[in-house]
Amino acid sequence: MSEPWFTFPNIDPVIVAIGPIALHWYGMMYLLGLLGAMWMLNRHADKPNSGWTRDQVADLLFYCFLGVIVGGRLGYVLFYGWQWLLEDPLYLFRISDGGMSFHGGLIGVITAMGFVAWRQRRGYWEVADLIAPTIPIGLGLGRIGNFINGELWGRTTEMPWGIVFPGAGPLPRHPSQLYESFLEGLVLFLLLWWFSKRTDKPGAVSGLFLVGYGVSRFLVEYVREPDAHMSLYLGMTMGQLLTVPMLVFGFYLMVRPVRKEKQE
Repeated sequence: MSEPWFTFPNIDPVIVAIGPIALHWYGMMYLLGLLGAMWMLNRHADKPNSGWTRDQVADLLFYCFLGVIVGGRLGYVLFYGWQWLLEDPLYLFRISDGGMSFHGGLIGVITAMGFVAWRQRRGYWEVADLIAPTIPIGLGLGRIGNFINGELWGRTTEMPWGIVFPGAGPLPRHPSQLYESFLEGLVLFLLLWWFSKRTDKPGAVSGLFLVGYGVSRFLVEYVREPDAHMSLYLGMTMGQLLTVPMLVFGFYLMVRPVRKEKQE
């Protein structure tokens, strides 16, 4: 009788390699996320009186993508791997070893949006509310990349959809990467797309993004296997702890009063 769970398929993380140059599935997901965001923002720029041009959208995407890469790596090293950094300072630059943090990437994007707002002489929330609905595209695809790589698996489970991941022992585990892809990707994208058509309050769309991601990440952390070298903080994982300020600030952005003349 076969086991009532699934065994992870042996997927090569490298799509194609030409000499020393290799295209990985995880990198492909980043590229697809960028292209998806570009398509959405270009459609917006092409609308009459949108206030944006394609060149301005390209400028915004470039700096945000740079913020994701730099902030994501710095965030992972500082939040999750600082002890390795102390042992070997060059660990910061060994991105091929893996390790990107969403919360660090978010800080990088926040910084990039501020720079673009200053560069293009725009209000900060005009920039943030424009880019927020596109972020779940990259989040959802990135989690699929984690799944293909067989990394960031969940805790052990007896559920029939449990998966035995290579390197994670003989017991089936939650495919938490797919849970996150569904909640942080598809569900959050649809929610933000719907909400952005129904509000013009500065910061409200960005606030909903912070709340939506924060709730999704907080819940999935209960079934996601924490890093072996990380401890709990106030009974929460590091991932949960880092979502708390996101939730608080996100709720504030959604409910704060905005004077009409300021909104205009």
